[in-house]
Amino acid sequence: MDYAEHERTYAFFTGLTKYGTIACVVVLVLMAIFLL
Repeated sequence: MDYAEHERTYAFFTGLTKYGTIACVVVLVLMAIFLL
């Protein structure tokens, strides 16, 4: 198993999860502001 490749994939995945979560929160906040 290539450990460096695994670590790079893991870092990419955690970054994607973090930014995805932030994007979801932003969308929910904007919906709350404009729709309620």
